[in-house]
This record gives sequence, C-alpha cells and structure tokens, in this order.
Amino acid sequence: MSASSLALDEAAWDSPWRHRSVLEKGFLSIGLVLAALLLPTWPGAPAVGAVATVILLGPARLAPGLLARIIRWPLAFLISGVLSVSISLSWHGHPVIGLSRSGIAAGAALLAHGLAGALAVFVLAATTPMVDLLESLRRVRLPAACVDIAALTYRLLFTLVSTTRQVRESQAARLGYSSWRHSVESAAYLTAAVLVRSLANAQRLEEGLAGRGYVDELSTVTDSPRVSGRVLMAGAIGLALLAVVSLWSAS
Repeated sequence: MSASSLALDEAAWDSPWRHRSVLEKGFLSIGLVLAALLLPTWPGAPAVGAVATVILLGPARLAPGLLARIIRWPLAFLISGVLSVSISLSWHGHPVIGLSRSGIAAGAALLAHGLAGALAVFVLAATTPMVDLLESLRRVRLPAACVDIAALTYRLLFTLVSTTRQVRESQAARLGYSSWRHSVESAAYLTAAVLVRSLANAQRLEEGLAGRGYVDELSTVTDSPRVSGRVLMAGAIGLALLAVVSLWSAS
C-alpha cells in the first residue's frame, strides 16, 4: 500500500460526499465506468474522463495534487499496455521494431478508455472510505465471514505500512542506508522486523476479537444514510445525456 493510497483513504474520510449513500456514489461511479467501456472512443472516453474529473475536483473537493498522484499508477500501467499494443516486434535476420496505424489507433483507444475508467473508479474511491464499502457489502447479504476477513486484511495492511515506516525511519537515523552494503543489511533487518511485528500485531488482534466474543460475525453500530431518489434520478439523467451526446457526435 503506497503513500498515495493512504492519502486517498484520508481524502475519502474528509470528502463532503462522505455521508452520502454508498448506493448513490456507486451508481454514479459504475455508470461512468460502463460509459467509459461501452461508448465510442471519441468523444465518449474523453467526455467520461472530463465528467469524472469535474466531479472529483468540484463537488468531491479532491485536491488536484492528490488526483495527479493517484492517477499516475494507473497511467503507468496503461502506458505499458499501450506500448505492447502499438509496437510490433518481428525477426528478419535481426530484430525489427514496427509501428502501424492500426496499432497506434488501438493503443490510443486503450489509453482513452482505461484512463476514463480509472477516473470513474476514483469517483467512488475518493469519496467512500473502505469501512463504508464493507458495510454496504454486509447489507447486500455478502457472507459476514468474507466481509470480516476483508476488513481485517485492510486493517493489517495499515499496520504493516506503519510498522515498515517506523523501522525504516529508525534505521535511517542510525545511518543504516549510508552505503550500498549497509542498505542491503538494513533491508534484510527491515524485512525480518516487519514480519515479526506484523505477526505479533495479528496475534494481539486475534486475542482482542476472541475476548469480545467473536464467533461468526463482528457486530458494529453504523450510520446508514438515506438513499435519495432525486440524486439517483439526476445521476441517471446525466449518464443518459452523456451517452446520447457521445453517440450522436460519433455518428
């Protein structure tokens, strides 16, 4: 879990849409994802990306710098895919690298659809903390054991990141990374320390759950926002208009 992921989770907790229903945000996000996948590349994908960006920077109040940080990882993944689609390799006595118009067009379409889809997913990720998503899965009757395992895994990931950061900062203060040799040794000690501490934290967490009588389900008190029919209707109308305009412009 990277620093960008942690910052995204913090932004979700601070988002003005934090207390809106997960159904409303999920409907909008999934609708935009489907639009990014199904609408024509031009102008559908750029339009979906633009709408998602406006939502993130506008009503969701996501910082532009944070959006740039979290989009770079999906963008890097997409660029690697674009290169594999656009560039062809062959052998004619020696390696030959080729480009074709069809390959470039396919790569551009892949980049446009993928980037628009990533921005659409961030509409939900940047406004909804993971605990709310897990609670919504519980409401739709997903087995409680699956939800609890996902919640514990999510919790332990944060513990792992925090432990790694603390140990590494301590090593750096002792000049543990002052040379290549010291860096290798410190990395080995860091791995061992993180594993030991993570196992200890997991054991304490297990003991704490057992002490609270956990058997099949961990009951918690949660706030369930009301679903607004007007918001869902507005989202449906907006998605329909986006689809109509994109299809009309592409025809």
